[in-house]
Amino acid sequence: MSTSTTRPLVGVLAYAIEVADAPLDRPRRDSIGGWPFLDEGEEWPTCFCDDRMVLFFQLDLPHDVEHFGGDHLLVFHCRQHNDATDPPTSDGRLAPAFWNAPQPPYPGPFWRVLLQRRPTPLAQREPSLHPVPLTLRPFADESNERGLGSQSFKVGGTPSWAQHPESYQCACGTELVYLCQVPEDMDFTTAPGAPEQPYSSSIDGYQLFLGNEVYLLACPARCDPAAIWPVNQN
Repeated sequence: MSTSTTRPLVGVLAYAIEVADAPLDRPRRDSIGGWPFLDEGEEWPTCFCDDRMVLFFQLDLPHDVEHFGGDHLLVFHCRQHNDATDPPTSDGRLAPAFWNAPQPPYPGPFWRVLLQRRPTPLAQREPSLHPVPLTLRPFADESNERGLGSQSFKVGGTPSWAQHPESYQCACGTELVYLCQVPEDMDFTTAPGAPEQPYSSSIDGYQLFLGNEVYLLACPARCDPAAIWPVNQN
């Protein structure tokens, strides 16, 4: 009689976000660029400058991701206004509707991060980025001696915090929780003919928030689909 053993998980369960090479020719829920999957009535976000934001990436969150499993995550960012974030606060919390608050010196935000429940694809594709599929692969995110997770493109796990850990309380009073991480200087390849992105170190790609490492902190109370704060560090 044979017996088998299951090796215990070492580290915190996370999902590596892997970028494929083959281009997309149809809508896919997990993608860089491509066709945005949005809830009914949700419009393609626009920047304060009235330009339509670029869909950098979108993906379905695995069902075992605490608080947000089964939701659809989308990250948009203006091509023209490429800057770092500055958290607007009020009475120790993020300001009411912080996702629409001014970002000095700008009169409004230049990004939008959304969590959607029942999204369907829009008919129009993101024109600025080369559309490719994403795949999520589970892995054990082991912390180093400083208690930091892997510095990678991932959902869940432990943030790698390039500087000190940051925490924020949503305007609704709920503590935001870490959801997703984009590594420093990650390039999102542009489509042929796309204009260059200002203040970017990449010639043939766009970057989020000046190429800073990005940590998405989301409101588990789901007070608004846009109640996600993008922490920037380098």
